[in-house]
Amino acid sequence: MAHENRRAAMLKKHGLKGVNKPKKTPGHKTKSHVVLAQKGHELKLIRFGQQGVTGAGKNPKSAKDKARKKSYYARHNAQDAKPDKFSARYWSHKTKW
Repeated sequence: MAHENRRAAMLKKHGLKGVNKPKKTPGHKTKSHVVLAQKGHELKLIRFGQQGVTGAGKNPKSAKDKARKKSYYARHNAQDAKPDKFSARYWSHKTKW
């Protein structure tokens, strides 16, 4: 019961629609998105993404965007086989890139 109360309080406080649902945060000074990640009964608030920077998207069309995406994935160790929902990298890859 305490777990559900904590989850509801955090969702309300940060204006989120649900767990594992990222939201843009234009008012935050450094991070562009926030998500309340949940695995089982564990909860963690994760802020990710650089404010003002747009990702290349899932299917970049221009050569420049393809190069940006490739460079981003090289910098952020994208070859790891095991994604973790409690990492900013996981949410950044899923949402922005």
